[in-house]
Amino acid sequence: MSGENIGDLSKEILADRYQCDRRLGKQAGRQTLLARDLKTQQQVVVKLLSFSSDFNWEDLKLFQREVETLKSLSHPAIPRYLDSFEIDTPKRKGFALVQTYIAAKSLQEYLSDGRTFSEREVKQLATALLDILAYLHQRQPPVIHRDIKPSNILLKNRSGNSVGEVYLVDFGAVQTLATQQGKTVTVVGTYGYMPPEQFGGRAVPASDLYGLGATLIALVTKQHPADLPQKDLQIEFEQFTQLSPAFTNWLKWLTHPSLERRPASVQIAKEVLDKPQQINKQQINKYSLPLRQVETVDTALFPTALFFSTLAGPLAVGTWVGIYSTFLFVFMGITFFGKSLEIPSILFLLLGFGNGIIVGIVTRLWFFTPTNPKLHQQVVNAISIVFCTSISIAFFLMMDLKELEDSSDYVVFVFAPSLIAGLSMGAISKYIARFYQKACER
Repeated sequence: MSGENIGDLSKEILADRYQCDRRLGKQAGRQTLLARDLKTQQQVVVKLLSFSSDFNWEDLKLFQREVETLKSLSHPAIPRYLDSFEIDTPKRKGFALVQTYIAAKSLQEYLSDGRTFSEREVKQLATALLDILAYLHQRQPPVIHRDIKPSNILLKNRSGNSVGEVYLVDFGAVQTLATQQGKTVTVVGTYGYMPPEQFGGRAVPASDLYGLGATLIALVTKQHPADLPQKDLQIEFEQFTQLSPAFTNWLKWLTHPSLERRPASVQIAKEVLDKPQQINKQQINKYSLPLRQVETVDTALFPTALFFSTLAGPLAVGTWVGIYSTFLFVFMGITFFGKSLEIPSILFLLLGFGNGIIVGIVTRLWFFTPTNPKLHQQVVNAISIVFCTSISIAFFLMMDLKELEDSSDYVVFVFAPSLIAGLSMGAISKYIARFYQKACER
């Protein structure tokens, strides 16, 4: 990363610890500096927000949000929070954020140097950035970067066969869906890389996908997206590239001006990118699901999970165990009763009640604002299967099993019905997840 001399500031030691070296960036009221931690002797990045003539209270709110967000993040491709403190000296008053320094060049620097990127490299870059965005968007609440652009993406160890290590930096414009609900949102971002909805103060996960698409277009055209022609707010870049039709369609999909015509999630965007044969307009329309704004349904979460799980769970388990018992009697001439293994209904009720509590807890902790319904369904299904199967096996093993003669009897009368109970309850949990997703849409 390039820098510039910072004059008298280089003589300052902030918080009696950070020796400033050079400036990495500057905005109104804000500076980003490269410094040395005198305690660890490591280079760090210090972001300063000064109470100067151009200070804006909105900048302080964004600065504090960046600090709190970085504290909560832990990803190898995102700068790590190290420290934050208030500055109150005769020369300077304000706040400082300290984060790890990544010795790498930004995409903007590569473009300024005249470096080119092949379609293969751009796809590698897209995949890496989608993985980073997936981490951010799956946080609870989801974290939206809002300023994806070449200068905020770093490349390290680039070689002829690989785009290298990819990093996403500068969370000064970060927004979460939690802070967005019911409040006036500051319009931040960079013209040319901002989707239309962001100009109106609205930002959703698909807004970051637009920024990613515009960034990749800047790489392949070597032009700022705002300088490219547009048609109905759609960036027209095809005539400036030699990309494959499939990848061109994918980029146009990410940068569609309408939210409803963009990928419904990072996972879907990556899934389509990984399958080039599916990147055509018909398939893209299939994967562009309407993005409805969601709200969290807190008070109804546990009652709903408990109600469905306790009511429908035992019914489902009892039905399938009954079918299994009938199968044993009709085709094998044996029953649970013949082996003194009658299953009391209390087991079904306990499974349903316990499963409802677990589904509610998992949903509240990791899927509160259901931004990834498919993953939610998969997780609660797997947990329910493991939980209910294990409890059922333990229950059977606590019973009098003297009449079970060999291992095959254990399979038929213990493990099989226990697995049936787990699978039945897992199906109910997936239904609860779907119900919760629909209840959160408006």
